[in-house]
Amino acid sequence: MKIKIIKYDKEFQIEFSKLPKEIKNKALKAEVLLRENAFHPSLRLHKLHGKLAGYWSISVDRKYRIIFEPLEDAAILFISVGKHSIY
Repeated sequence: MKIKIIKYDKEFQIEFSKLPKEIKNKALKAEVLLRENAFHPSLRLHKLHGKLAGYWSISVDRKYRIIFEPLEDAAILFISVGKHSIY
C-alpha cells in the first residue's frame, strides 16, 4: 500500500484538535511513517471489521489510533482519531 495523498475528514480535524499535545505529536509521527512505509510494524496497520468494515486502522500509541478509509489513486481519508476503547 503506497500512500500518495492523505485527506482529513472534518470530524477527524475536530478530534485531532482536542488531543493532548503529546498525542498530537505522536499522531503526526505516525502519519509520516504511514507515508514512508505503511507496513511498518509500529503502525500495526489492519483492516477493521463489524460496524467499521471497509475502514483501516493504524496505532498512534498503545491507547490511540487513527481510522481511515482507502480512496482511489493511492489516497486515503483520515476519518477519526481517538482511544482504542471508544471504538
